[in-house]
Amino acid sequence: MRLRTMIGFRRQPHPQRALTHHMNATNVLFILSDEHQHNLMGCAGHPFIKTPNLDALAARGTRFSNAYTPSPICVPARASLATGRYVHDIRCWDNAIAYDGSTPGWAHYLSRNGMIADSIGKLHYRNDTAPVGLRRQQHAVHILDGIGQVWGSVREPMPRTMGRSPLYDKIGPGLSNYNRFDMRVADTAVEWLGEQGDGTQPWVLFAGLVAPHFPLIVPQEYLDLYDPDTLDLPPLQPSSGYVRHPWVERQAIHMDHDAAIGSDARRRLAMACYFALVTFLDAQVGKILQALKDNGLDDTTTIIYSSDHGDNLGKRGMWNKCLMYRESTGVPMMIAGPGIAQGRVCETPVSLIDIQNTILERTGCALPADAGPGESLVKLANSPDQPGRLAFSEYHAVGSESAAYMLADAEYKYHHYVGLQPELFDLRRDPEELHDLAGLPEYARIVALFEKRLRELLDPEGVDRLAKDDQARLIEAFGGREAALKTGTPAATPVPVE
Repeated sequence: MRLRTMIGFRRQPHPQRALTHHMNATNVLFILSDEHQHNLMGCAGHPFIKTPNLDALAARGTRFSNAYTPSPICVPARASLATGRYVHDIRCWDNAIAYDGSTPGWAHYLSRNGMIADSIGKLHYRNDTAPVGLRRQQHAVHILDGIGQVWGSVREPMPRTMGRSPLYDKIGPGLSNYNRFDMRVADTAVEWLGEQGDGTQPWVLFAGLVAPHFPLIVPQEYLDLYDPDTLDLPPLQPSSGYVRHPWVERQAIHMDHDAAIGSDARRRLAMACYFALVTFLDAQVGKILQALKDNGLDDTTTIIYSSDHGDNLGKRGMWNKCLMYRESTGVPMMIAGPGIAQGRVCETPVSLIDIQNTILERTGCALPADAGPGESLVKLANSPDQPGRLAFSEYHAVGSESAAYMLADAEYKYHHYVGLQPELFDLRRDPEELHDLAGLPEYARIVALFEKRLRELLDPEGVDRLAKDDQARLIEAFGGREAALKTGTPAATPVPVE
């Protein structure tokens, strides 16, 4: 039950000879979506979602049923993903403090070993000139103007409300810039795969799609698959007597997306559009995977699919992400390729933190001494379940007056809110996290054990202070509190328009 895995140091091979030392090296195709809830796939047992391509990929490899993001918001999650490190280690706290390449990550390690590492699509780093280690970035999306959502860094004190949210003004059928972008990313990935030649040198391609992230606009053909009138409204509604945790309630007051959506009819439409966007996403994944097959790269390529975080999708009266509940912190995760167990569902808890060392291992790139705490997903996929392994997530961004932390093994999930009472859920008996057990005397020992493990990893109060101090300096650099509150994009990061 260790949070950190001790990774032995192996001497770096000469860059020109790195590949010849590892005869079993493969290519890596890493497809990352944006805001895909962890269980919204047919292969995850969802009763009606249509994801034939992801289901086929899961059948070819191993799906991890307990996978999590290191932070349930875009920019910090992607910074952790780039480096294999926790947010508090790299101090990319929110959507205005993005990865700039100053902490080495998997793309740096690959390029130092003479390997190809390219990206197509959304990265959400500082900007396209930051030295992040990639050879080439196509259709790159980074935080807007290199500054992102500066207003979201204002947390001490936090404004009572950010005002009416514009995120859900547009819901329904259509073709958004995000839809066009994803189709372009998929088409460009198809072209890229067709240009890889004889395959003597392993490559890594990162394909960053933006679906099913809002705006909840989707082509009619996909929306036709989901009739809003047949959908049940999300559970745990405050209007029906559910009492939100005080930390969550404060966030709801700060950004009340549910009020912006308005009616039950629009809530059902929002859900239908989100489901449709998942199927639209699946179609783009299918195009890329077909190109891999058409170019004879199937047998020499490891495929990883995941998402940067989930989406609350109306549960508890909350939309968007930013919470510790599994609909927000959980992510889909699957891996397929040579030598990987097929058709397996692995219960071992994993994280986006683990992807870096997976990529390095599969390409035959020696793990540096500072490769971070992750483990290879291939090793975990081919080993017996480790239900006691811990996944960790943290949140220090918009709408939070204090830090929130999550620890989860395969049985229990613990939420620690600085200054407030914790939460505890029994994942096996209560996978939807409907019943908080933290206040029950019979669970006091388990709560205490999880808090002890958390404090072995970090100082919760000290990290909360560190994040706020960093954010205070950022706010000052933008001219102070009032200026910062008016700085940055109010909605989703725009994508390049062709």
